[in-house]
Amino acid sequence: MPTKTLQIPTPDGQADAFAAFPDDGERHPGVLMYADAFGTRPVLREMARELAGHGYYVLVPNFFYRHGPAPLIDLPEYIGEEVRPAVVAQLMPMIEAHTDELILRDADAYLRFLTAQPEVGGGPVGVTGYCIGGLLAVRTAAAHPGQVAAVAGFHGPVAADGPDSLHRLFSSLTAQVHLGHAETDMTPETLRELNRALDAAGVRYTSEIYPGTLHGFTMADTDAFNPAARQRHWDRLLPLLNRTLVNG
Repeated sequence: MPTKTLQIPTPDGQADAFAAFPDDGERHPGVLMYADAFGTRPVLREMARELAGHGYYVLVPNFFYRHGPAPLIDLPEYIGEEVRPAVVAQLMPMIEAHTDELILRDADAYLRFLTAQPEVGGGPVGVTGYCIGGLLAVRTAAAHPGQVAAVAGFHGPVAADGPDSLHRLFSSLTAQVHLGHAETDMTPETLRELNRALDAAGVRYTSEIYPGTLHGFTMADTDAFNPAARQRHWDRLLPLLNRTLVNG
């Protein structure tokens, strides 16, 4: 599955990115994929290629581009418990500086770029994300209700802002939604509160805790990786994209 390195024009500069897509000369539905807080790296390329193999053009931007091109810090090949605190400490200033205003400004640029690619078809797009990228995915979908038909977030802090913020966020969603939560991130009661907010907003969704999971369960280069849970994530994501972007 081919990949290529790209530069996405934004109001604040150039966001480095990569894309994976089928090498068949055809146009395919576009999917914007947001990385986790550790950023774009080999495991994200692997996941983008896997998704592209199912017939999608997958664009993965470095959403911390204002701080420089990826990799922004010297990431170890394996992010285990002994190095995680130091890595997170380096990333936290960038995470805190990535305000809602910047998220939405970038989302406009990313979607404009994605839909302009010659390999991307003219229909609606999907957005997916991991960790903080899951939150970015939902906010992107809410800001582009006429364009984003599917959104998925995995081990993302979607419920972190409280009921009032959730109501405002979900009330703008027209996309179909899947949220896959880590067991360590979400209590059953918090899940019920989140799902009540989705129900109240009339969102078409599935939202569930993946059993036996830690935060980051999709990422094969971390000690949170859970192969069964990552397969479950594909089992949820692929049908969602198929029914909204291919058969919708």
